[in-house]
Amino acid sequence: MIGTQAPKLPLGRDGFEAWPLADDAKAELEDMVLGQTVQLGYGGARVDRYDRALAHVFLDGLDGLWAQGHMVGTGLARVYSFPDNRACLASLLAAEAQARRDGLGIWTDPYYRVRAAEPPAALAERIGHYELVEGRVLLADRVGSRVFLNFGRYWKEDFTAVIEAKALTLFNDTGLDPLALEGALVRIRGWVDDRDGPRIEVTHPEQIEVLANR
Repeated sequence: MIGTQAPKLPLGRDGFEAWPLADDAKAELEDMVLGQTVQLGYGGARVDRYDRALAHVFLDGLDGLWAQGHMVGTGLARVYSFPDNRACLASLLAAEAQARRDGLGIWTDPYYRVRAAEPPAALAERIGHYELVEGRVLLADRVGSRVFLNFGRYWKEDFTAVIEAKALTLFNDTGLDPLALEGALVRIRGWVDDRDGPRIEVTHPEQIEVLANR
């Protein structure tokens, strides 16, 4: 189900602990789609490396209910996007924001809470996790082919979002200049890694939500 990430189950993986509410999300999806006729809608790459369909799912028997929108809107999935498959993200982000405001599903569990960009020590504990991170961009700077969004004064320790050259082309296509984000309050989603402090690599514009320009 492209565009979403539901809480993960072990699925036979040794040592993998189920994420909170994973069973609830699985049960909701099963109740909705098992035994139903569905239509698949494609908005980008159609299959992944495992030959799985990358599609939006619409149920024939429920007035075309959009499965992704339902799961995100009920708080049992969050938005998870890719640079080569970005259809319907505005609607999904809006549904996610409403579910978060209403305190539905995963948004009641601290595991999924939106993290603060500062101080960086707490984010450093989330290395290897997919997170939503909010903070104000202290400095937006282009160095070579990359743009760095720094959220603190000490770039070797503080949280940073890194936008590579390939991603900058997508930013240009959408009219969003990442250098103009200096001073803005933003929310960034992605996998946290550790290179000179916690950071997220941004591969497409929808990973950044502008909450306030100044």
